[in-house]
Amino acid sequence: MTMRVAVAGKGGTGKTTLAALLVRYLMREKMGKDILTVDADANANLNEALGLEVNETVSSILEDTKDPKAVPSGMTKDVFVEYRLSRAMVEEKAFDLLVMGNPEGPGCYCYPNDLLKKYLETLSKNYDYMVIDNEAGLEHLSRRLLPMVDLLLVTSDATARGIRSAKRVREIVEKVKLDVTKMGLVISRSRDGETQTLDQEIKKSELQLLGEIGYDPMVAEYDLNGQPLLNLPDDSRAVQDSIKLFQSVSF
Repeated sequence: MTMRVAVAGKGGTGKTTLAALLVRYLMREKMGKDILTVDADANANLNEALGLEVNETVSSILEDTKDPKAVPSGMTKDVFVEYRLSRAMVEEKAFDLLVMGNPEGPGCYCYPNDLLKKYLETLSKNYDYMVIDNEAGLEHLSRRLLPMVDLLLVTSDATARGIRSAKRVREIVEKVKLDVTKMGLVISRSRDGETQTLDQEIKKSELQLLGEIGYDPMVAEYDLNGQPLLNLPDDSRAVQDSIKLFQSVSF
C-alpha cells in the first residue's frame, strides 16, 4: 500500500524545504522502502534541494503530444507518452524524482492528462511512499491526477497572512472534494514564541497544527550556496523539528 503525502501552501512558505526534509527522513528512517518524489510546482526547484539535475519534464512531454510529427511512425500516442515519461524519471539509489514542469500552454490537454493520471496511478503502486511538492493553486490535485492523498501538509510562515492563506487551501480542498484522508498545518521558519501568538488565527483556519519547523540558519546557508538539503547535519534545527513532526504523524 502506497502512502501518498502532498505538501501545499502559498509560495515562499517552505513547501519545497518540507518536502526535501520528508525525503531525507524517509531515506534514513524507512531504509529499504521505495520512494517516489514528484515536483508538481510550476516553479520547480525540488531537484535542487535534492541535489539532482533534471533534463526533461512532464509538461514538455505533454506539449510534444500537440505536434503529430513528434510521435514516431508506428507508435501510438499512449505508448509515446508512457515511454517519454519513463525517460523523464530521475532514478537515484534511495528515491526517484519526476518533475511536472512549467504551466501548460494553450490547447486541450484532456487526453494527455488522462494518460498522465493513468501513468501516475500505475506508477505509484510500485512505491511505498509518494511525496508531492504541490503548486500553490492545487491544480494538479484538483484535476485528480492522483486518486487520493493520505496526508496533506499545508505550510505557512509564522504570520497571520500566511495562516489565512493556509485556510484558503483547506477551503479549496473541501470545495473540490479532494480525497484527502488527513490534513494539517505546518508552520515554517518560526522563531521562539511566534507560533503561540498565532493561536487565534490557527483556530480560525480550522486546521490541526501538526508541528513547526523553526528558523534554521543552516537551511538559509545551504539554499544560498546551492547545497542539497539532504546533506543537512543531524543536529540542525530544521532536521530535528522535522523528525519530531514526521514521527508524530506516524509514517
